[in-house]
Amino acid sequence: MIKNIWTEWRGLIIFLVIMILFRSAVADWNQVPTGSMKPTILEGDRVIVNKLAYDLRIPLTSVRVADWSQPKRGEIVTFYSPEDETLLIKRVVGVPGDTVELANNALRINDTIAQYARLDDTFVEQMTAYERHRHRFFFEVTPSSRFPVMLRPTTPNAYNSFGPVVVPAEHYLMLGDNRDNSRDSRFIGMIHASRITGRAHTVAFSVNYENYYLPRSQRFLQALDDSK
Repeated sequence: MIKNIWTEWRGLIIFLVIMILFRSAVADWNQVPTGSMKPTILEGDRVIVNKLAYDLRIPLTSVRVADWSQPKRGEIVTFYSPEDETLLIKRVVGVPGDTVELANNALRINDTIAQYARLDDTFVEQMTAYERHRHRFFFEVTPSSRFPVMLRPTTPNAYNSFGPVVVPAEHYLMLGDNRDNSRDSRFIGMIHASRITGRAHTVAFSVNYENYYLPRSQRFLQALDDSK
C-alpha cells in the first residue's frame, strides 16, 4: 500500500518536501496580522523574507552552518520572541555596542539625535481617518538609516521613553514603526542574533481586512526599503 501511495503521489510529495526545505532555509513569506509596523507594513500584507540574508542554517533547525553578514540599522527582520516564541517582524534600531535612548518618541543613537522629516502622502493616505487624526507621520532620519514612523503626540511616559541603554554583544534592539502600538524590545528585551530568521524586503501581495479581504493591488511587489 505504501509503495502504491509513493508511486501515485511521489511528484507531489517531492514537491512539498522541497518547498518545506526551501521555506525553512532560503526564503519564506509571512503574513502580518497586526499594525505594529505601520505605516511601512499594513495588516494583511504578505512579506517576502530572505533567510539567507545573514547566514545559512540547516533546514528546520536553528543550527548555523555559515555566517556572512549581520543585521544593519534600519533593516526589517523577522525573529522569534524570547517571551513566547511568536514569530515577529520589527525594525533593527540598535546594533551591538550602540547606546540607544528614546525620549517622548524622539530617538537618540550614540549621542546623535534623529531628525524628523515630513512623510510622503503615499504612506499617510493608506492610514484610516482615525489614525491620520490621532498620529503624526515622519521619516525618522539617522546617519545610517531613513524610514517611516507614526507617533502619537503625548507627554513622556514609560512607553515612549527609555534609556539610555547599551545593546550587548550579539544582540539587537528592535522597535516597531508604529511606535505607540508595538510589542518590541521595550517589553521583550534585546534580541539575540540566533533568534533572527531573515530580512524582510518586499510585500508579495496584500489584502484589506477592513474591506472584505479585497486585494490591495498597489502594494503588490512593493519594496519595503524604497523610502531610502
